Amino acid sequence: MAKDLKALIRLRRFEVDECQRMLGELYRAEGELNAREADLDAAMGKEEAFAREHPELGFTLGAYVARHLADKESLAEHRRRLEAALNDARDNLAEAYRALKVVEISQENREKKEREERDQKEQKVLDEIGLTLHRRRRPPE
Repeated sequence: MAKDLKALIRLRRFEVDECQRMLGELYRAEGELNAREADLDAAMGKEEAFAREHPELGFTLGAYVARHLADKESLAEHRRRLEAALNDARDNLAEAYRALKVVEISQENREKKEREERDQKEQKVLDEIGLTLHRRRRPPE
């Protein structure tokens, strides 16, 4: 029976590892999203500086700003979806970890019970040996 729990523990650990891997991928995606937002803002700053330096081409800034705002909204929507996925992944990891701990504690309890039973059997054998030795050493009546 103990082997069954050990296999289940391995399975639960694998599930925890998979949840951690998924969460890590989502965090990497969040980092990439942050970098894309920073790049977008930097590009906007460059475009504004270019428009100030070249006022004759400033009429193109309006179209660029409109595209910039659309890109920002798209990234904001992506961020909302990513945050929802991150929350789900965190919940899944917490649930997988709880399931792992339940099985680990059950296994520990089983091992403790087996150890106690084994110790009781050993103690009975030792008590029997002690009684036998005591009887042998006693002078006959």
